[in-house]
Amino acid sequence: MKEQKKHQTRIIIYWIATALVIFQLGSGGVGDVLRLPAVIAGMTHLGYPVYFSVILGIWKILGAIAIAVPGQPRLKEWAYAGAVFDLSGAAFSHLAVGDSAVKLIGPLLFLAFAVISWALRPEGRRYAALA
Repeated sequence: MKEQKKHQTRIIIYWIATALVIFQLGSGGVGDVLRLPAVIAGMTHLGYPVYFSVILGIWKILGAIAIAVPGQPRLKEWAYAGAVFDLSGAAFSHLAVGDSAVKLIGPLLFLAFAVISWALRPEGRRYAALA
């Protein structure tokens, strides 16, 4: 009974973290593709060309879809890797331009959610490498 409760807790934490990652990637991707004013201001502040937001946005949306849909475990691995690159890159970019530590909270928090989601994903959502 205790093992079942542990499994249920793991699944609940997985789905909460996964929902947050999907929401962050999806909504952030849409904002990037639409070049919302806040996105343009952020990209300019960080020293990136504005067109880069569209590229990132498309990748984020595709990553959110890959994580959300059933099956395709190899594609999910790539999507999680992309999320880690995006979020760690965002945190580093804020550091590089001298932003305060407060600007690191968002990217690092969602990076943690991505790692939690990846680590706790059920067997059916994992990629089993060939031996």
